Amino acid sequence: MTRLGYIRPKQLNRTFMLAIAPFIGLLLCMWLITKPPHLSHETAEYIPSSSISEQSAVIMQELDQAAVTAEQTISSIEKTAKLYQQTTASVGTILRTAESQAARPEQIYNRRITSKLGVPIETVNSDRIRIELYKINPGTYHGYAMKVKLKDPSAMSMSLGSESGRPGSVETTMRAVSRHGAVAGINAGGYADGNGGRHPLSTTFYKGKYVSGFQPSFKDLSFVGMSKSGKLIGGKFYNQSDLDRLDPVFGATFVPVLLQNGYKTTIPEKWRTAPGRAPRTVIGNYKDDQLLILVTEGYDEKGKSGATLQELQNKLKKLGVIDAYNLDGGGSASLVLNGRVVNKPSDGSLRPVPTHFLFFE
Repeated sequence: MTRLGYIRPKQLNRTFMLAIAPFIGLLLCMWLITKPPHLSHETAEYIPSSSISEQSAVIMQELDQAAVTAEQTISSIEKTAKLYQQTTASVGTILRTAESQAARPEQIYNRRITSKLGVPIETVNSDRIRIELYKINPGTYHGYAMKVKLKDPSAMSMSLGSESGRPGSVETTMRAVSRHGAVAGINAGGYADGNGGRHPLSTTFYKGKYVSGFQPSFKDLSFVGMSKSGKLIGGKFYNQSDLDRLDPVFGATFVPVLLQNGYKTTIPEKWRTAPGRAPRTVIGNYKDDQLLILVTEGYDEKGKSGATLQELQNKLKKLGVIDAYNLDGGGSASLVLNGRVVNKPSDGSLRPVPTHFLFFE
């Protein structure tokens, strides 16, 4: 190997040092003239202004005050709760007193009308109806009075015909009571025989419709029934709209009207004498909408036994009834209560008729 092709290690090192010397010098200059980094931050605000013990004392004082406030709040809540309970009890007492006072006039009125009837011989009482049965015997006739309070308007209804559904079909009051599951029943409107059956007389309303259409009142006939609100309605109606306005739910027709608005009506001469006396069924109402039904006894329809319409009119007036209507009588007069026939039908047995008024427990 020639001298030019060979480089010694020492020569290589010197060459390398000479090559990097400028860079080393530049770094030294930069280090000497550049200010080292310095973190400047104010820490005074992080230094506690008071000692730990002082801070603890303040906190304890605040906790004590909070405890006092909590006790006061609890005490106030307890007093409020006690006052609420007392107020609720007082309000309950006031309501009970008010209810009692509100019912008092009704109770007084009921005692007044009941005192004129005497002591009931039989009573039916449920959440829908109250029935009280009395004997009546003023001397010239005898029979029964049945006072009815409808607590639910649906506790009274009317039956029409029999279970056969055939026009002109009839049944006894006992059969109607049994078939419909009623607790009591009476005969209702009059009838006319013909066309192979016994048909309701004149205007009859049943299950929301007129059975044979509306017939304007003629002669002395009058309609009697119940409204949907449970009020007795009746009288003479010459226009269907007049009757519809009373919102009937059922009703039948007979003759005559005995009382209207607390006043006696004029009894047609025919009905004063033909017959004079007879078994009768009449229905009326008191001013509080309780019903009173009178059924009088008689051994036939010849006018020698039973009650006159004038006697029943006077009796109803004295008993405080305000509206009253005569229903079919004679052998049709019937009163069924608690599964038995109360009166003695003049025919010797119950007469089958088209319509009955029924009462339900």
